[in-house]
Amino acid sequence: MTGDGVNDAPSLKAADVGIAMGLAGSDVAKSAADIVLTDDNFASIVNAIEEGRRMFENIQKFILHLLTSNVGEVVLLIVGLGFQDRSGVSVFPLSPLEILWINMLTSSFPAFGLGREKASATVMHRPPHDTKKGVFTWQIITDMIIYGVIMGACTLLTFVIIIYGVGNGVDSLGHDCNRIASDSCDVVFRARATVFAELTWLILISAWEFKHLRNSMFNLDPQRDRTGERFASFPFLCDVWENKFLFWAVVIGFVSVFPAVYIPGLNTKVFKHSGITWEWGLAFGSIFVFVLAVEAWKMVKRRTGWFAEGEDYGGAANLGLRRRWPSHELGLRQGFFTFARTLTKASERSIGRESEMSSVAGKEANGGRKRSTNVHISAPRRVEEGV
Repeated sequence: MTGDGVNDAPSLKAADVGIAMGLAGSDVAKSAADIVLTDDNFASIVNAIEEGRRMFENIQKFILHLLTSNVGEVVLLIVGLGFQDRSGVSVFPLSPLEILWINMLTSSFPAFGLGREKASATVMHRPPHDTKKGVFTWQIITDMIIYGVIMGACTLLTFVIIIYGVGNGVDSLGHDCNRIASDSCDVVFRARATVFAELTWLILISAWEFKHLRNSMFNLDPQRDRTGERFASFPFLCDVWENKFLFWAVVIGFVSVFPAVYIPGLNTKVFKHSGITWEWGLAFGSIFVFVLAVEAWKMVKRRTGWFAEGEDYGGAANLGLRRRWPSHELGLRQGFFTFARTLTKASERSIGRESEMSSVAGKEANGGRKRSTNVHISAPRRVEEGV
């Protein structure tokens, strides 16, 4: 509900979102409204809605990234309690400091980068969110569980391959490898270093995957015209470079694994792992498996339409109806949003010039005499629309 006069105050107060005019509005209307439109431009309402939806989307991506990594760690560590040495002590697949490193350094900065994502191309083609659902939609919860289980399974399988496939099983678990470094812990330390590198990289790659919850990471905006863009032939490079904070957070986090694994003293005494050689192949291979699994799940969601409720207005995104005069598929609300975007200051000045020309023409038609009564056609005083 929008309004500017004293008589609009009750409606502004009762509306879900009351918007008062900042320049022409009365003090009573401003005090009753939830939002004050400082420039009295209806297009600003649409911009505000778009920014709000962008923030809502980014909060979901932020939460999904952090909770997915937590689910992966829980799967790895809970199941990892079953790896016990000859004395019956559980051997952790990750040391406590490795877990802190991943949670504080690896996950944090990519999550901040997701919070800086721009609005998606279809953000204004979607109906309003249900205020009762919040950010934890069924899609977020399902994605969090599926991606987290995949992440935990990949790292757990890597640990099992090194301990039981290459090593001697229980004999390779050493003695008291959670606290001290000894020759008997060599295989455990190598397995930990591999799991540490692998989990770090999977969390970093997942940040790029979560830039869009349904579209492929390799083509986040299929309908985008990339003519003249840098790396136009490679949509993936264009999309990841667009958010430079996220790009460098992933790259620096990827590179930081190597000094953590190879610096003497820091690796064995602090992180309780050691340098690795052929095990890097397992870490890189897990990236391929993880990306393949995530892309497969996204494709299933696109093909089946699961969790697609509220994604767009009647397929408007697929029809390419972006910021144009809407067809019947878009509905009245989307029509108002699109129409409001056309109400720029330039168009207002154009209307003003046409009014002046009309007044001059009327004066000439009246024999040069000034009319006693001026006829002025003004725009509607207020526009009501449920946002």
